[in-house]
This record gives sequence, C-alpha cells and structure tokens, in this order.
Amino acid sequence: MRRREFITGVAWLLATTRGAIAQTPSKVYRVGFLNPGDPEADPNQFVTSLLRGLARRGYELNRNLILERRGAQFQVARLPMLLDELAASKVDVIVTASYPAALAAKQSQHGIPIVAVGTGDPVQTQLVDSLARPGGNITGISDVAAELAPKRLELLKELAPALRRVAMLWNASDLGMTMRYRSTAAAAQILGVAVQTLGVREPEDFDDAFAAMTRDPPDAILMVSDALMSLNRKRVFQFATEHHLPAIYEVEWLARDGGLMSYGPDTAESFDRAAALVDRVLKGAKPSSLPFEQPTQFRLVVNLKTAKALGLTVPASIVSRADEVIE
Repeated sequence: MRRREFITGVAWLLATTRGAIAQTPSKVYRVGFLNPGDPEADPNQFVTSLLRGLARRGYELNRNLILERRGAQFQVARLPMLLDELAASKVDVIVTASYPAALAAKQSQHGIPIVAVGTGDPVQTQLVDSLARPGGNITGISDVAAELAPKRLELLKELAPALRRVAMLWNASDLGMTMRYRSTAAAAQILGVAVQTLGVREPEDFDDAFAAMTRDPPDAILMVSDALMSLNRKRVFQFATEHHLPAIYEVEWLARDGGLMSYGPDTAESFDRAAALVDRVLKGAKPSSLPFEQPTQFRLVVNLKTAKALGLTVPASIVSRADEVIE
C-alpha cells in the first residue's frame, strides 16, 4: 500500500471511530436534592457547592447528570409525596438537606440511596446506628455541634465581655436542630452563661420570640440554622440591629448576608465531600458501607459593616483569626 493511501485510510478509520464513540450514549445519572424549604431558593449555595463537587468528579449537568430538585415549602407533611416524585423520576441517589428530609427519605419504602447533610447529630436522632456503620440506605456528613458550641459562645464573650445571658433561636419542630440547641445550651451552662430559650415552629412564632427578647433583653443572640431560620434571617438581623445585640450564626453565608459573625463547617467542603459520597454510590458502593463523615474544615466570618450598624467594635483578636472579613 502506498504511503498516501495508508495515511488516508488511517485518517478515515480514526474519524469513523470518533464518530461511533460520540454517538454511543453514555450513562446519564439522576440525582435528587430534597429540602424542607423552597425547591428553587438557594441562598446558601448548597446546590451550587454540590454541583461543583460533582463536576470535579466528571458529572456535568445536562450532559451525564440530571438534578431533580424538590422542596416542601416548609410543610414537612409534603416530604413523602416529594419522595414519591423523585422515585417516579428514577433518581439514582437522593441528597437531603435537613433532618426532616433525611428521616422522610429513610422511612420511605423506595430504598433509594441517601446522602444526608445538615441533619444534626445522626446518632442522637437515631437516624443511623453509628457513624462507622450507618446501616440501611443512608450515609452523609454528620454534625459536630458539641465541639463547636463552646467556640461560638467564647467568640460572643470575646466580643461582649459582659455576656451573661444569650437568647437561642432554633426550630423546635426539627429534632436535629433541637439536639443541636441542647448541645449549645449544655456548653453555655459550663461557661456560666444563662440561656433564654426561644424555640419556634413556624414564621408566625418569631413575633413571640422578638417580644420575649424585648421584654427581657438578652446580651446576645445565637441562632441555630436550618431552613426555617434561614427563611426568617432578615427579621433576626433587623431585630439584632435595632436592639444593638451581637449575634452569631452557624453557617458562613448568613454573615455574608448581613449577620454579624458566623463560625461553623466550611459549606463548600461539606458539600464537596457529599458529592464524593454521591460519586461512590453511583459507582456501586452501598451507603451502609460508607461511614458518616465529620466536617474537618471550619470558617470564621466577620461582617464589619454589620458591626458598625450595631455600634460594636470587633476586637482585633477576632478579626485577625477570621477566615473572611466583610468590610
């Protein structure tokens, strides 16, 4: 065979092979994302962080990945119906954000693998048998509230040395958040800080919480963060500003959005690790064989603009330790 004909033949073969490969349909994975709030609202960038983590592992949205988002619009009773919808969509795995969503997914009869984030302590709530051996069809990222609560309170005391009593706001209808509140209250008792207990169950309850703090003012506010609290965050920010109360939050985006200060797990890292668990499940691993992981990276965010509005001066010792300072 002459050289020119050989080269032409090889070129044709390569082009044909590439075309055949391009026309071969690749596996398309369906991932469900379930939360108790608005299915489309994502102010905390959880979905953004999850998608970024999946992209790092080769899953491209609308190419080989379809994301099915569902939210209960703060009506927990709707979660089983939404799970039925996800099952009908034939999702391969469900990522849940919150304890109620994770519990509903676990209790469903669909048996779809679950990767849970933001559940609180999954052992205390009996969501799993243990962190090392979750059991059932669930794995995820666990909580470390018992370790973080003293640090949050210490930051408040460093900011407000006269701190004697802290108001704690949390969603009392969420067992995961209730357990997180209890861990924080126990830490406050050890530090000699009294707790003003302000559990809420729906948006209307915030008026009662604000009225209680007006009648009997605390020295600071600590907000346990979940979907209900996030939905009403602006009202908490406004109350804190009007009453010149320092406040600390659990997730970083709340400080970026107007809160004074936050300390907690790095959201991007947590959801990147959730994406890694999703990847392992999609490749055939069983959730029961994947231990619940714990956060390893934490971020302190300080909003100096909010501090100025509150009439507070944030100590240099806090600013120098902050991972992010908003000016």
